[in-house]
Amino acid sequence: MDDSRPRFARFILDEIGSIRSPGKFERQLWAWIEHGPRENRESFRNEHGPSFSFVDFSEHRQLLKKAKSGVFAWALASVRILRSTLLQSTAYNPKMTNFSIAVIPGDGVGQEVVPAALTVLKRIGQKYDVEFTFDNYEWGSDYYLQHGQMMPADALDKLRASDAILLGAIGHPDIPDNVTLNGLLLPIRRAFDQFANVRPAVLYEGVQSPLAGRKGGDINMVVVRENTEGEYAQVGGFLYHDQPEEVAIQTAVFTRRGIERVVRFSFELARNRNKKKRVTSITKSNAQGYGMVLWDRVFQSVASEYPEIETESLLVDAAAMNFVRRPETFDVVVGSNLFGDILSDLSAIVVGSIGLAASANLDPTRRFPSMFEPVHGSAPDIAGRGIANPLATIVSAGMMLDHLGLEEAARLVDGSVTAVLADGKARTPDLGGTATTADVIAAVLEKIG
Repeated sequence: MDDSRPRFARFILDEIGSIRSPGKFERQLWAWIEHGPRENRESFRNEHGPSFSFVDFSEHRQLLKKAKSGVFAWALASVRILRSTLLQSTAYNPKMTNFSIAVIPGDGVGQEVVPAALTVLKRIGQKYDVEFTFDNYEWGSDYYLQHGQMMPADALDKLRASDAILLGAIGHPDIPDNVTLNGLLLPIRRAFDQFANVRPAVLYEGVQSPLAGRKGGDINMVVVRENTEGEYAQVGGFLYHDQPEEVAIQTAVFTRRGIERVVRFSFELARNRNKKKRVTSITKSNAQGYGMVLWDRVFQSVASEYPEIETESLLVDAAAMNFVRRPETFDVVVGSNLFGDILSDLSAIVVGSIGLAASANLDPTRRFPSMFEPVHGSAPDIAGRGIANPLATIVSAGMMLDHLGLEEAARLVDGSVTAVLADGKARTPDLGGTATTADVIAAVLEKIG
């Protein structure tokens, strides 16, 4: 039977996924499939350490009964094993002290802010006895100008072996944005199923919002953007290219699976943040009567499983207005690829500067490496002048530490950035100061100690 277990388990996952797709259960069952049968349990525990969660699977029993009797018998036995020996995160090994980080500085100011983040990570490694191996890849626009592509054909294979990816910025004035986006960013996000793009927006103490009457701490939201389908699915084409009657067709693709998993991720995030416990869904279902209507229905279905979380559904135009009018009321905001992209930039400005906008492109199942990057872009107007704000990249690196299981180190990085901003002494021009990138790095390192 051992040889057939993966096939049996996939059948179960298909059955569950077609009904409810309980993400946490799915990841945990996959963990057991990947790491072997019952007799290998002890070696499994020894390999991954003692960080286990004890989960009540009773709510899934009715779903499991949908499977055939033979499959159900095996599944129930597996669930009983999982209940007592289950890893909460199969990719994180508490004993790990060495992490392989793929580094893509990219274009423009990416070449300045990524080294800043690496300096911080090296200091963190010294303090916490953790070794980071940085594999640097000079891909991006310069690579495109030399080779006609943004990254080499085997780029994804090289990145796949990493524990995480740190990206600077992509974009060049002489290369169309659709070339740079589709040549590097989107292939990485899709290949590694980084379906949750997490973009926090915090009004820090000492930072002035362009909105009157807001002070540090008043605004603290996270925009979660569906990251692998929707409006950026690149389904469509051209007819009669460069002719007067030219036609372009662009199709947005929304799947129940894609919507449900990012919505569920957002509810779990709201629960874990434990702040306002509110999830706001953004659509335009009054005008887009298929994809966005599906989004609304899936959101309502998932919301019913989280009665302790308050919900709100807004049309994207109303959301844009309310991001300005009442930003302090938002907690977790979930939207499609396009809407999340636009609103997260707006939230960054509302809290003072896009130079503070960090992000994580997450594969929450941890099957593949996740990617961390600032949102600000390559900023060619200030590139090479030494005045780029490195804090968004440093905060992104802090999010990476948290994802790797180094929670205490992540809190130290976040607290150090918060302290530097509160002091107000090291501010780059985007925050109204005169400090250089190097000045800000030194200030952060001083706070880290």
